[in-house]
Amino acid sequence: MMNEPLRGLQVQSCISASGELQLSLVEIAIPEPGPDQVVVRIEASPLNPSDLGLLLGPADLSTMQATGSAGTRQLTAAVPASRMAAMSGRIDQPLPVGNEGAGTVIKTGAKAQGLLGKRVGIFGGAMYAQFRTLPARDCIVLPEGATVADGASMFVNPLTALAMVETLRRDGHRALVHTAAASNLGQMLARICLADAIPLVNVVRNPSQVEILRAIGTPYVVDSSSADFREALTSAVAETGATLCFDAIGGGTLANTILHAMEIAATRASTTYSRYGSTTFKQLYVYGGLDKGPTSLDRGYGMSWGIGGFLVMHFLEKIGWEATLQLRDRVARELTTTFASAYTKTISLAELLMPEHVEAYARQATGEKYLLDPSR
Repeated sequence: MMNEPLRGLQVQSCISASGELQLSLVEIAIPEPGPDQVVVRIEASPLNPSDLGLLLGPADLSTMQATGSAGTRQLTAAVPASRMAAMSGRIDQPLPVGNEGAGTVIKTGAKAQGLLGKRVGIFGGAMYAQFRTLPARDCIVLPEGATVADGASMFVNPLTALAMVETLRRDGHRALVHTAAASNLGQMLARICLADAIPLVNVVRNPSQVEILRAIGTPYVVDSSSADFREALTSAVAETGATLCFDAIGGGTLANTILHAMEIAATRASTTYSRYGSTTFKQLYVYGGLDKGPTSLDRGYGMSWGIGGFLVMHFLEKIGWEATLQLRDRVARELTTTFASAYTKTISLAELLMPEHVEAYARQATGEKYLLDPSR
């Protein structure tokens, strides 16, 4: 008698042509591993902003309705008509969610038997599920003493922070600015820059977030809610020589303010006046969207500047597999120190689709990071 195929629950997100977000728990068959593949029982997966963008899309969460219970739970919400045009590429497609996670290898192919029984961090999508079949190369064995919660976030945030520092080095900058800097990722970046002696200007949104970064030991922290923010930002940029910024906010005028601070700092050191502004090149990358509104730029910072998007997966493709492995090795070595993540609440697959939890994790508030445990 043949063994029954392994089956498990998976979260899927779908936006219908009628303008409705549908989140469902669906039972799926788990593919048997190929020669270079493994099957992982997923025991931890973080709710990162990049995950929430796919999970919730542009839905109006005030219209949420939940039905069913446990393994049959479904949640729906209306998507405003004005936002449907941007969703054309995913209409009526049930999409699995979750970029990264951690768990235990329960099956392997012939060439991956050394991973059987190991606890691993994993990357490759569709992690909001009970099981995942994936290539062995997408796994990192957790170091001794590390938990699956430690390993759940060992890809997206750590590699993004390291990619920021690598971008600085490769493009010839000497210091950088980071916004929403008290986030999990921001704290990792602060610890990296301290260890690597890279000047970092941290922009936060309130005094309590200033204290979070002061406790890490980073010397340059400016609060955008303070009356002297512009002056403090410009002074910090001038002292560090920062000409590179990674912006997690996206919308509003903060990016514009940072570019102005860089230009003012550059012109302070100039001995001659130019109506075209300084010749110092200033680069700002938007990598997040905490503010969904338009990015406002008045272009009052000379003619030597650039603004663009930044995605860690694109950066890793650019630098190649060998360089990526070096970054991954550092993450594994420093997983519980430099790259430690903290979570305020752990929820199950069914709880992920409960409106009270959706409202909480959708806020993306600093210090309120959620962890999903599909094995519950």
